[in-house]
Amino acid sequence: MTEKEKMLAQQLYDANYDKEILEERTRAKDLCYDYNHLRPSDEVGQHKVIQKLLGKTKENCCIVAPFWCDYGYNIEIGENFFANHNTVILDGAKVTFGDNVFIAPNCGFHTAGHPIDADRRNQGLEYAYPITVGDNVWIGAGVQVMPGVTIGNNVVIGGGSIVVKDIPDNSVAVGNPCKVIRAITDDDKKTSWDR
Repeated sequence: MTEKEKMLAQQLYDANYDKEILEERTRAKDLCYDYNHLRPSDEVGQHKVIQKLLGKTKENCCIVAPFWCDYGYNIEIGENFFANHNTVILDGAKVTFGDNVFIAPNCGFHTAGHPIDADRRNQGLEYAYPITVGDNVWIGAGVQVMPGVTIGNNVVIGGGSIVVKDIPDNSVAVGNPCKVIRAITDDDKKTSWDR
């Protein structure tokens, strides 16, 4: 089994010394560099780079530079996707975003993790577990989503949260670690804030 196959199978893999993985990450970083150095008004150029970089996109998506990812091909985004400045997606495993996802600045989606013991960690070994974000999700500024997390549909994640466990549908969740603080109800249509 190759190191890439191990990565995609959610097993420990060599993330730092395997030639194939290093080449794929370099390709993605070069495309991110190209993307991040386009003029903001060059929407055609941005679209072309994103189509080369990401595994799957729908028609209406916007990612505001700078943007960084590890591989790109493991990222799938839905319709009406918006990611603000400084979004980072470490996509050793699949990262899937539904439709109508809004991501505020300085957010990270991290599928990769490392062994607790220093011996294996120092060998360059890591694992990658998928992240899934449902439809109609708003992720506040500075949120970090950790390996293996699923965020349901119609969810708001409060700014600065660290999401380490799944978040169910129709929830407002916040904190470190991120926890559901209440359900989203029809009463929320009467206010303009998230409390």
